[in-house]
Amino acid sequence: MATRREELVSVASRLFAERGYHGTSMADLAEAMGVQKGSLYSLTQSKQELLVAITREGAASFHAALDAVPDDAGPLERIRLALRAHLGVVAAQVSAATVFTREWRFLDEPERSAFRAERRRYEERWSELLREAAERGALRSDLDAGAAVLLVLSAANWAYTWIVPGAETDELADRFFSILLDGVRGYATRPA
Repeated sequence: MATRREELVSVASRLFAERGYHGTSMADLAEAMGVQKGSLYSLTQSKQELLVAITREGAASFHAALDAVPDDAGPLERIRLALRAHLGVVAAQVSAATVFTREWRFLDEPERSAFRAERRRYEERWSELLREAAERGALRSDLDAGAAVLLVLSAANWAYTWIVPGAETDELADRFFSILLDGVRGYATRPA
């Protein structure tokens, strides 16, 4: 059973995703919680504190999903499973993924810098997956891992705009992986 604080973070996540951080007031949060505005301050100091909680929990969820990818799997399988894990987090937490992707820019310092550092660390973990696959001959040796990560994560992160909350995403992730791996051109038999 969720605590009132967890419930507030969940409600804030939903409202920030629907209305934006600046479009959501403490009065809106209180109304959604069914309490007086003053009562919210026993659960949080500010709206900013809620944004921090949502973005930190989002980063932790993405890292935990990547942590669950087995180290002993082959390099391409690890990438496929990482993509499944990432889309799984988005589908399981659409509101939080929306806030994580779109509203983080409203974090105050030093939290904004900390968020950027976590995002870079996550991107670097993805880069390492791709570099390892290239080094082991599973991907092209001249792969620009940084550009590939931007492509993969941009597509996967944008899923918050169209994914159905709680949707099964493994098959979708596998199709994304296949397109990524084989390219859009694939094995065309005729020259373009």
